[in-house]
Amino acid sequence: MKKSMLDILACPIDKHYPLELFEIVSEGQTVKEGVLFCTKCSRYYPIIDEIPVMLPDELREKDKNRDLDFLKKWQSKIPDKVIKQGNPWHL
Repeated sequence: MKKSMLDILACPIDKHYPLELFEIVSEGQTVKEGVLFCTKCSRYYPIIDEIPVMLPDELREKDKNRDLDFLKKWQSKIPDKVIKQGNPWHL
C-alpha cells in the first residue's frame, strides 16, 4: 500500500478518517505489511502483501483464521491497543 493512500482511506464501518497506520514492513513509501486502525470504532484492518484488507465484519468472519494468523505472526510489532481493542477474536 502506498502511504499516500492514507489520504483517501476511511473506515468502511463508521467512515472515520484518518486511519492510524502502524507499519511493520516498509520499503520507501510502500507498506508491505502493517495495520490500519480506526480510533473511533477500534477496528483494525491488516495490510498483507501491500494490500489493505478493509472488509466489513460479516465478510471478515469468513476469513477469521487469516486475521488471527496475521496477528500471531506480527504480535510483537503490533501495538497492544490493536490486539486488545481491535481484535474481535482475541488472541
